[in-house]
Amino acid sequence: MMLYRVAELPDWQRAQQTGFFASADLQAEGFIHTSERHQLLDTANRYYPGRTDIVLLELDEATLGAAGVPVKREWAESRGQFFAHVFGAIPLGAVRRTLPFAPAPDGTFALPAELT
Repeated sequence: MMLYRVAELPDWQRAQQTGFFASADLQAEGFIHTSERHQLLDTANRYYPGRTDIVLLELDEATLGAAGVPVKREWAESRGQFFAHVFGAIPLGAVRRTLPFAPAPDGTFALPAELT
C-alpha cells in the first residue's frame, strides 16, 4: 500500500542530505502524519491551502516495515477516520516518487495526474 505525505520543501531538502525524511510532527508528536490516497485531498486542502512550498511524497508502506519503521493506523477524532502514522524517520528508500503538488489559482488542490 502507498501512503502520502505533503512535505514542506525544507524538510524534503534536508532528507536528501541526511537520507531520512523527518518533519516537525515527528519531534512534537512522536510520529509523521500520512494519508492514504483517498484522504490526500482533504488533508491538503485542510492544512496546506494555497501553499506552493510543498511536494508530495509517495511512500511504500511495505518498505517502511522492512526497514523497521512502524506504521500504525490511529483514529483521528477530528476527521472521523483512521490515519496511518509513521513512527520514525522515513528512509529515502521508502519514497517511491516525489510529485509536484501545486494548488489551483483558488488555493485548492487536485490529485496529480499520476495518481488519477
